[in-house]
Amino acid sequence: MKTNRLLRRSLAAVAVGALVLPAAACSSSADSGSSGDPGAPNGAEAPLDPSAKVTISADCQPPTTKPGERRQWEEDIAEFNKTYPNVTIRATDASPCNEPAKFTAQLAGRTQPDLFYAYFTDLGQALDAGAVEDISAYVNETTVPALKDIDPSVLDTLRSEGKLYGLPVTNYKMGLIYNRKLFTQAGLDPDKPPTTWAEIRTAAQKISALGNGVNGYGEYSATNQGGWHFTAELYGLGGRMTGDDGRKAAFNSPEGKQVLQNLHDMRWTDGTMGAAQGLKWPDLMTQTSTDKLGMYIGAPDDITYMVQTLKGNYADYGMGPMPGGRATLLGGDTRLFKKGSTPDQIKAGIAWVTFKYLTMGKGQFDYARNRSDNLPVGIPQPSFFTGSTLAADNAAKAASATVPVRNYAPYISEQVPGKTEPANAQQLYKVLDNAVSAVLTDRGADIDKLLADAESQANKVLASLG
Repeated sequence: MKTNRLLRRSLAAVAVGALVLPAAACSSSADSGSSGDPGAPNGAEAPLDPSAKVTISADCQPPTTKPGERRQWEEDIAEFNKTYPNVTIRATDASPCNEPAKFTAQLAGRTQPDLFYAYFTDLGQALDAGAVEDISAYVNETTVPALKDIDPSVLDTLRSEGKLYGLPVTNYKMGLIYNRKLFTQAGLDPDKPPTTWAEIRTAAQKISALGNGVNGYGEYSATNQGGWHFTAELYGLGGRMTGDDGRKAAFNSPEGKQVLQNLHDMRWTDGTMGAAQGLKWPDLMTQTSTDKLGMYIGAPDDITYMVQTLKGNYADYGMGPMPGGRATLLGGDTRLFKKGSTPDQIKAGIAWVTFKYLTMGKGQFDYARNRSDNLPVGIPQPSFFTGSTLAADNAAKAASATVPVRNYAPYISEQVPGKTEPANAQQLYKVLDNAVSAVLTDRGADIDKLLADAESQANKVLASLG
């Protein structure tokens, strides 16, 4: 959920300092049977023997405060055990599933579960701690049948130096969220959202012309979220945040300048962004759900938040692809495998993740069950499948949809490549907040100087982090 992602963003700096926390402060999975380094033994490519007796510890069991998800978890373990009757999954619940300080301490003390929850961007930290197992030899189309249809850009986030360390569980790709009601009132086609910044400017002007405090476009510019959105928009235009080695900033570029120029021009030339700035999460969602904002950049689960928390209506919202379409910011969750896990523990973990998170009609993709449990069906998330599996997913979603799937067709049909957040993202976002805020609050802002200053600050940050 978005709230978990934002918690991780706000606590990222705490996580860096948490390396000194004592391992005793965290729970232990030492009794799970993990020991030794299995390497890549013979037979690794084969699936788990159904008669194998193995125990694995796993986190992120849905908490009891989410009764539907918790019940589904228990149902899925029972169904999984029909095939693997001797596999015991020793689960612990948590909400949120990843607390940065605790996560860092667990890696340092090797107290994380055998199968542990992580954000895509956590792989580097787990590798630096020597806490994660290479599962390359165990993953193939026999053990993970949908493997061929998992988006390569998603799998690439879980690789390092050609080795695979995890499997995706859920993910999001950012795009253009818009208010269909305001589009209709402004004479715009709600089934054809803008795909370029020029088109966004034109649409924003028509929406703002409705008056009554309605703005055409909105943007975050505080609490690191201005830098986060800058990154998403930069990717859409084909730009980069850092160089190949991650040691130098690369956003002081024509694409970076275009991001800030677009925002400056919509704010001051077009007058489509309103005078109130310094916005932070969930301000844009609040404005959109109250029909005061036409468009902004966001992820699909923003819409769930607008409906479930802000009491909006699914029918009123749509999504289009990231403007520019060159790439889009990609994020998500994975399951990593503890260093030293036995071959059977790795195989059992892969079998469970495949059943629960990567099989059409099972686990999270049992849409008929989700519908009967009053969970939303039809939001385009996760979005890591391509090819025939994507087609099957779309058909199954539509058959059990509780939300208007057609509202997300422009977003789904345009398969924009995903790019993950840059290394040391939070530090870079904090630097870029200043630049984004400046162009939205100062008509005379010098964009070239803002980018140059941000580049200098970012390079100092990156150098200090080694």
